[in-house]
Amino acid sequence: MKKLILKPGREKSLKRRHPWIFSGAVAKLPDAVEGGETVEVRASDGEFLALAACNPQSQIVGRVWDWQAREIDAGFFLERVARAVELRRRLLPDCAALRLVHAESDGLPGVVIDCYGDVVVVQLSSAGAMRWRDAIVDAIDQTVKPKTIFERSDADVLTLEGLQPQIGLLRGAPPPSDMTVIDAGAKFEIDVPHGHKTGFYLDQRDNRRRLRELAANCEVLDCFAYSGGFTINALLGGAARVTAVDSAGPALAILRRNAALNNLPAPECIEGDVFQVLRKLRDQARSFDLIVLDPPKFAPTAAHAEKAARAYKDINLLGFKLLKPGGLLFSFSCSGGVSRDLFQKIVAGAALDAGVDAQIVNHLSAGVDHPVALNFPESEYLKGVICRVA
Repeated sequence: MKKLILKPGREKSLKRRHPWIFSGAVAKLPDAVEGGETVEVRASDGEFLALAACNPQSQIVGRVWDWQAREIDAGFFLERVARAVELRRRLLPDCAALRLVHAESDGLPGVVIDCYGDVVVVQLSSAGAMRWRDAIVDAIDQTVKPKTIFERSDADVLTLEGLQPQIGLLRGAPPPSDMTVIDAGAKFEIDVPHGHKTGFYLDQRDNRRRLRELAANCEVLDCFAYSGGFTINALLGGAARVTAVDSAGPALAILRRNAALNNLPAPECIEGDVFQVLRKLRDQARSFDLIVLDPPKFAPTAAHAEKAARAYKDINLLGFKLLKPGGLLFSFSCSGGVSRDLFQKIVAGAALDAGVDAQIVNHLSAGVDHPVALNFPESEYLKGVICRVA
């Protein structure tokens, strides 16, 4: 097997079992290595450290498959997928819409597998995952036995990997055009081929349920509402009125259909840039009992953190200004480049600039089907707080 050699002293993170190898740590790449090819990773003194998928085109030049010398083959992927699926069956036995494989946290770097009943959606984002696509699909087929396996490998990170997007049917029947799922007792229309991520935001399940518990008689503002995950749960929780804001008209059309699916009153929908809409609402002296800020990823990597921090601060500042006394702010960041500590500091700075006294009453994160590997804290990408203003 080809060997990737590290510079002296650069093996420390691997010995702590962090699964990424950055290009700056590499002394020697293997000759004529193909993208995604499995290589041995060795310290400068020749000590074996791991087996990794190598991608010379990426800053993350190696992603660890295993810490032991073993065969990386179809059996390896069947073993890893089966282990991940068994965990979900144990933790969420009655859940039809959930994440089955959460990349590095399940020992499969660059592999995300989401399940919507009989439809499974695969998202591959690394050269190694792409190289083993057929083995991964076979493992899903054998372990889950779905009617449909569809690929949505179109995440922005592919450009950093030097990879091309791949979208399309992999196995079975095409996903139904009128596909719906039940999430925490609520019905949602899912667009697998064209929707955000793999069709739905599975990571917010527990946080949507928490909002439902707190929404009774509230006037709610749902920002970056997409297809209405939070809006529908607010209405199911007895909200007096919900205003949903999103820049995409088609998403708001799905949101309205989701309200009808659940026999709920149609919310007020505002299409437009959320930052601009919030400023208009502020100028109109509107105020709300509960506000949700769930923006898209402002910082895909740590290099974007400074610019992202400004955007997060602006949106939270506007949110605090629109809250009534005693109101609640659900604020989230899904940016891997923004740590939980930094995000809390950003929200605190926004409250200070808004001139309000606020306290955190809950820390929020993704559900149990999005586990965080202790050796890979980056897998805790979704961070959230519930703040109450005095």
